[in-house]
Amino acid sequence: MRAVLVKQPGDASQLYIGERPTPIPKNTQILIKVKCFCLNRMDIVQRQGFYPPPPGASDILGVEVSGIVESVGSSVTKFKPGDAVFGLMGGGGYAEYAVMEQDLAMPKPDTLSFEQAAAIPETWFTAYQALFFVTELQAGQDILIHAGASGVGIAAIQLAKQAGANRIFITAGSDEKTKFCENLGATRGINYKTDDWASIIAQETGGKGVNVIVDFVGKDYFDKNIATLALDGRMVMLAFLSGPVLENANIGPLLRKRLRIEGSALRSRSLEYQTRLRNAVYKNVVEDHFAKSNSDLKLFIEKEFSWNDIVEAHRTMESNQTMGKLVVKVT
Repeated sequence: MRAVLVKQPGDASQLYIGERPTPIPKNTQILIKVKCFCLNRMDIVQRQGFYPPPPGASDILGVEVSGIVESVGSSVTKFKPGDAVFGLMGGGGYAEYAVMEQDLAMPKPDTLSFEQAAAIPETWFTAYQALFFVTELQAGQDILIHAGASGVGIAAIQLAKQAGANRIFITAGSDEKTKFCENLGATRGINYKTDDWASIIAQETGGKGVNVIVDFVGKDYFDKNIATLALDGRMVMLAFLSGPVLENANIGPLLRKRLRIEGSALRSRSLEYQTRLRNAVYKNVVEDHFAKSNSDLKLFIEKEFSWNDIVEAHRTMESNQTMGKLVVKVT
């Protein structure tokens, strides 16, 4: 089969389409003829040589695909050849064929195109996990979502609104992005390049702060995040784009305010955990919303690429100018 491969760890120019053996599904896996896959930040980090796939997963980039079931393992009971599916995997998505555990695969509703279906798993799984599995967001609580116009941010804003959050604050790097997030349901979008988001949130909450923070930034935001959390606040850290090492951090507020800070990475979770998350997302997001013709949840695709343009697709993601997913069609 053909697949997107990496010549050597480095920039986007290292990507090319080459040949790999077609994977053979294990007993509980399905083999998917891939129609579309989507780009994620982890793909860039893995391309650079800093994010190896979990044990047993393909070293080919890509963790979310949509397509048609080509064949099934001997113990598979949930799918058959010809079924339209989408879902999450540990790796191998940038290819003509990919294997996926049957427990993680999801039937594609007729209301979704293959492009739209491929844009769901990683971002909506990550956002759902962050809000409900990790920080346990409750109706009436306030939340701050950094990187509001990212794929995970877009999903998190809508899920928080759906869950009855009181105030939904977001940060983003342009007025266009903050306005986009407010139109999506954020109570207040803050341009972190021109405004002090921590001061604004302190003012708007009367100094109380927010109950939940979803953070991707790490070092540069840590002190302000701790100051912005309310009593018994919870913060989930999904990345550390500004770096992982803190210097002279004051951890006193963690005890004084009874704060909970938890890191979360989905790719390395157990199959049991990912299956539980898959079931929750499929029921509460896909079946209850995206499978309906009048869904109140929105999918945002920034741009679609042919996989022949995979270098351009990666460079587009690295430009940090996108609002929504980048979808790649296998042609």
